[in-house]
Amino acid sequence: MGTHTTHTTHTTGTTHSTDAPHRTDSTARADRSRTVLIIGGRVETVRKARDLGLRVVNVQRPEEYRPEHAELVEAALLADYTDWSVLGPLVTAAHQVYGFAGVTTITEPGVEPVGLISDALGLRGNSHRCARLMRDKEAMRLHLSWRPDAVAAGPVTDREALSDFGERHGYPFIVKPVDAAASFGVRKVEGPEALDAVWRAITDLRGSTDHPFANYFPVDRFLMEEYLDGPEFSVESMSFDGRHVPLAVTEKTTLGTFVESGHAMPARLSPADEDAVLRCAAESLDALGLRHGPAHTEVKLTGRGPRLIESHSRPGGDRIMDLVDAAYGVDIESYVSGWAAGVLPALEGRPEPRAAAATRFLTAEPGRVSAVEGDADVRGQDGVLGVDVTVAVGDTIRPLEASWDRVGQVLVTGPDTDAAVALGEQLAGKISVITTPDGS
Repeated sequence: MGTHTTHTTHTTGTTHSTDAPHRTDSTARADRSRTVLIIGGRVETVRKARDLGLRVVNVQRPEEYRPEHAELVEAALLADYTDWSVLGPLVTAAHQVYGFAGVTTITEPGVEPVGLISDALGLRGNSHRCARLMRDKEAMRLHLSWRPDAVAAGPVTDREALSDFGERHGYPFIVKPVDAAASFGVRKVEGPEALDAVWRAITDLRGSTDHPFANYFPVDRFLMEEYLDGPEFSVESMSFDGRHVPLAVTEKTTLGTFVESGHAMPARLSPADEDAVLRCAAESLDALGLRHGPAHTEVKLTGRGPRLIESHSRPGGDRIMDLVDAAYGVDIESYVSGWAAGVLPALEGRPEPRAAAATRFLTAEPGRVSAVEGDADVRGQDGVLGVDVTVAVGDTIRPLEASWDRVGQVLVTGPDTDAAVALGEQLAGKISVITTPDGS
């Protein structure tokens, strides 16, 4: 059967669609029941949805739309999907044509649009209220403030608020942007002598556009939180009609800037501590109203027990999805679309590990890249899942202030977590990104 392609440009965005004419009514009904709306994300998300037999309508920013998308999607809505005044009319009109069975995303900027769409179209998904609570760190802390394990927090309104918080809750404490991500702008306030410098940093960062994701994460409001001491973990989970199924507990290592330097699973925890971390995550998801799909919940195991750092209604970044697939055989990215569209069943219980998996990140001194060495040799080593080097000769390396300032990662598997971590550290150490100071 032939196809036709139409391109329609509006002031609110661009629609590219590929549709087959003259379908029978039964075919059209079948198509409508198997069409998923994907907000943002990578090409692989679309490809995996297609592998499940789904038709895909993809909303992308125009600058992030790739030829590979066009080969896979039924239609593309090219627009700023964080602007509901643009997205709402586009999606509503597209729903009349395609009849979405579900809506989903794997990206942090996409979670609130997905909530708005779920509410507006009556699709299976988390509410916008839930999505907003899990995006707005201040709203989340306020919403959970009644819990016995609540973390003391408050907004940074002025310089005096910093001093007052330190007097009430002690030092050190944490200051971070309310709506940012990737550890950007997070600072540890060691004592009263640091308050002036922290206030200057907050003032400088407000309204800043000098970072790669300024369009997605505008820096405006800041939050203060009591400092949580102890090892950090994340719980990767899928939720099915309010039933939370843990997929993995991931242990983390971080740098002094709070930027994560590595992940590994299964986490090396005693059964009692693992149960405590899982319980903290599940209770937090219940309290935040999450009912469907993936979650990435960060927890610190303090001397007073587990405490929630943050939770996100999307899969973990840093290729944690790939680690879960390697260690547990669960493809979160497929489940994101498959559950939303109703073509994959709910998982009955937590999967058993079949291996261990780890990643270690690559960093480099600030400056201009003059050479990248060792990555080709590492790619051929046994146990390597992947090697990403995200810079090339001539690129400029920024100071390490957020996750996006790292320069790559090595992903590996092993028979146990000790072995996977050791291999990841060994192989990451074989890759060098050499820089020279700018201007030299």
